Amino acid sequence: PSRHGGRAKTVVCRHWLRGLCKRGDGCDFLHEHDATRMPECYFYSKFGECSDKDCPFLHVRATASTVGCPWYDRGFCRHGPRCKYKHTRRVMCANYLVGFCPEGPKCKFVQYVLGRLGGAGT
Repeated sequence: PSRHGGRAKTVVCRHWLRGLCKRGDGCDFLHEHDATRMPECYFYSKFGECSDKDCPFLHVRATASTVGCPWYDRGFCRHGPRCKYKHTRRVMCANYLVGFCPEGPKCKFVQYVLGRLGGAGT
């Protein structure tokens, strides 16, 4: 069984790009050069810049990856690690889950309103 679930062949294989993929046709990633499906550049995502002027990887603006994912915050994001939004682990308020938190907005734990997902889309 595949470790990568339903995202098979949606992202170009990093190892194939360097000629090092040993999985061949059994690889879960794409083995063709497609600029729209390139993996994100590690250096650009971590440091905000990339010194390789011919870098083949995606340079995603930091603003897109710093916005929290509303689906992950509610418990599940179907995009998983490939989501363009940031996935931040947080502790849900146990009181809020059962119906009422006496701390209200001052609570240090996460509380969500059902209507929050209405206008956002990935």
